Amino acid sequence: MPKKARKRAKATEVGVRDRLLNAADRLFYQEGVRAVGIDRVLSEADAAKASLYQHFGSKDQLVASYLERRTKNARANIEAYLAGTPPSLRALKFFDWVVAWAESKDFRGCPLQHTVSELTDAAHPARTIAHDQRAWFAERLREWTTAAGVKDSEATARALMVLFDGAVAGSEVDGPQRASDARWMARKLLAG
Repeated sequence: MPKKARKRAKATEVGVRDRLLNAADRLFYQEGVRAVGIDRVLSEADAAKASLYQHFGSKDQLVASYLERRTKNARANIEAYLAGTPPSLRALKFFDWVVAWAESKDFRGCPLQHTVSELTDAAHPARTIAHDQRAWFAERLREWTTAAGVKDSEATARALMVLFDGAVAGSEVDGPQRASDARWMARKLLAG
């Protein structure tokens, strides 16, 4: 195969992978990983089944890749939102981010919470992604509460994690007021 044809073929394959992941991202977040079958993803992505298996190997790996993309984007968004914020104020500022997220037009709750609740197999690769994200998040909360100078930063960080979980789940059902309520409580916790 000539070099130009190989390059064109490779670009097409990269495009197919992205189309599959984009379709999965949109469908899984809006409708759930169990509700959306592979044929639907393939149709939305305008891709052949062979492309799915070539790039992801299985639906389970596609689900894991979807969550991995979501977690990377969430980390980048959180870090960008907190950039320039003094370390001592980051824990509270994080809850401003939660409020803004809950108020966004595409908000449908936490993709990790949704996906993990649908996957009963503890060995599913998406659960590993979710676990890693939770560990990253717990570490950030510990850093932020320590920087804030609260008396028991470990316990406060765990309480903020619970507030976050409730804020996101509650906002999905009741609207963004639940995120605002969580921010109010976070301020109280951080004030000691």
